[in-house]
Amino acid sequence: MKLQQLLSYTRRAVDDFQMIVPGDKIAVGISGGKDSLTLLYALHGLKRFYPVPFQLTAITVNLGFPDFDLEPIRALCAQLEVPYLVVNTDIYEIIFHVRKESNPCALCAKMRKGALNQAIKEAGCNKVAYAHHKDDVVETMLLSLLYEGRFHSFAPVTYLDRMDLTVIRPLLYVNEADVIGFQHKYQLPVCKSPCPADGHTRREYAKNLLRQLNQDAPGAKERMFRAIQNGIYEK
Repeated sequence: MKLQQLLSYTRRAVDDFQMIVPGDKIAVGISGGKDSLTLLYALHGLKRFYPVPFQLTAITVNLGFPDFDLEPIRALCAQLEVPYLVVNTDIYEIIFHVRKESNPCALCAKMRKGALNQAIKEAGCNKVAYAHHKDDVVETMLLSLLYEGRFHSFAPVTYLDRMDLTVIRPLLYVNEADVIGFQHKYQLPVCKSPCPADGHTRREYAKNLLRQLNQDAPGAKERMFRAIQNGIYEK
């Protein structure tokens, strides 16, 4: 996927769901993975020509994994002239060594979001952009059906009233396969997660299930995404 196509998908999502208004200060949560770096490129590119002025700040919550090198991301942000903040935490130590969690993902996500939201507010931002793409939306719906018994997924825009913070998801219309193509074409400086739970989660199960469903019934992912749009987004 070329940058022009990425910007087209991103602008469509931003326009369809009115994600950005004049004067927004948007934090981009950077995990170091392909999705968040693609989002950074997308919003940086959009900022150059979008008729609504907004500001960007990139923020990484460093969980404290040994040998997790963020310098390539720091260099990319400097190249793009986007301010970059790193929030250092002891989340890895707490979860894996102090508490020794057998199912660490939920607690990790809660602690990580807490640290991120605090940093966002301290940076003076009123919105945060998450890098959830189309596959994430459908996988979340599958997880909700299988484990919660309800039809639910990410909303394009979510207001967190306790934090007075708005979450936006500008990659909503982008396929994960296109993100992978963009990563390779533009040689994004991906920092692979060193988390020992990576690849062994319920979300990984949902990802594999979606892949199999789409193979068995070509076009299944797109039909499920449309069902989510009709059942959730248009309410």
